[in-house]
Amino acid sequence: MQNMTRRHALKTTALLGAAAALRPSLFAQPVAGGLRVSLKDLPYDYDALEPAIDEKTMRIHHGKHHGGYVRNLQTALEELPGQSSMEGLLRDIPLLPESLQTTVRNNGGGHWNHDLFWEIMAPPGEGGGGQPRGSLAATILRDFGSLKAFTDQFSQAASGVFGSGWAWLIVTPQGRLKVTSTPNQDNPLMRGLVPDTELGTPILGLDVWEHAYYLHYQNRRGDYVSNWWKVVNWDAVGAKFEQAR
Repeated sequence: MQNMTRRHALKTTALLGAAAALRPSLFAQPVAGGLRVSLKDLPYDYDALEPAIDEKTMRIHHGKHHGGYVRNLQTALEELPGQSSMEGLLRDIPLLPESLQTTVRNNGGGHWNHDLFWEIMAPPGEGGGGQPRGSLAATILRDFGSLKAFTDQFSQAASGVFGSGWAWLIVTPQGRLKVTSTPNQDNPLMRGLVPDTELGTPILGLDVWEHAYYLHYQNRRGDYVSNWWKVVNWDAVGAKFEQAR
C-alpha cells in the first residue's frame, strides 16, 4: 500500500511539474498546505430573494448542494497539494491525475459556479434588479445591440439547457461578451472539456438544475428564469466584467 501511495504521489508531482512548465503562473506560489475551499455565508438572508427564489430552496441549495460540492472537493484537494487557485485548477483538469478528474470537474465546477451565482444576486431594491451601467452597459449594447436582445438570448440559452446545467455571460479571450451554456457543473473556464469557441471568463451565471427552482416553480423553468432577472446584481456583474477585461 505504501508503494502504491508513493507511486501515485510521484505521478501527481510529475504531472503538476509538467503543467507548471507549460503555464507557471497557474501553479506558482501555492498557499501553505495547498488550496483549501470553504462554504461561504450568503451575502444576504435565505429569504431575501423572495419571491423570485424562495427561502426553502435557498437553504437546501446553499447548505446541502453547495456544501456537498465543497466537502467532496476538499477531499480531492488533499491529493493535489500543488494547487493555488480555483481558476487554475479548473483550467487544467485534463492535466490532473485521471482518478481525480471527474471529481474535480463535478465538485470543483459546482463550488466555483455557486460562489459566482450567490455573488451576482441581491435582494430587489438592495442591488437586485435594475439595469447594467457604465462600461458593461456599453459593451452589451456593442455586442448584442440592446439590453433586451441580450436578456432574450440569455433567457433562451437558460431555458434551452437539456436536463441540468448553466447559462453564462462570458468575456471571451478577444474581449467580447458572449452568451453560452454548459451541462452539469461544467463552466467556460474548463479548457479541454468545453469547446474552444465557448471558453472565456464567466461574469454572470444562472443555475438551471432542478434543485435551483423546482420546489417553487416545478416544471416552469421559464418563469424561474424570468423572475431571476429581478435579483441580478448588475453592480457585482459590472465589477466582474472590469476584472475580466
